[in-house]
Amino acid sequence: MTSIALVRDFMAKDLITFSPDMDVYKAIDIMVSKKISGASVIDENQKMVGILSEKDCLRILAHDAYHNLPGGTVADYMSEIVMTVHPNTDIFSAAVIFLQNHYRRLPVVENDKLVGQISRRDVLKAIQKLKGSG
Repeated sequence: MTSIALVRDFMAKDLITFSPDMDVYKAIDIMVSKKISGASVIDENQKMVGILSEKDCLRILAHDAYHNLPGGTVADYMSEIVMTVHPNTDIFSAAVIFLQNHYRRLPVVENDKLVGQISRRDVLKAIQKLKGSG
């Protein structure tokens, strides 16, 4: 019997995250220095409350393009509506979500808490393993 590959088998668990009250410029500094395109935003209870992406951060310029750059917190710019997956989601369903949306990553949430993240590249690694070349 073949076991089904699950998101939990391929997700990243050591994540960079932001808090809603973090200064948005500090979050941008982290994104640039760590070479990441976004990160989950979690509260003090590890509950997922949003995601901050490069695109979200571009709104800083759009809000005040000709004056001083506005400040604010991560909560001021993050996307609150975030598609997530459960760790027991099969890898094929995750691939379909990536095919049908523009997402580069999906937070993995269990009992309202962030437990990991699955990316397009993680799904490619799953393909390698399923094919037997990884």
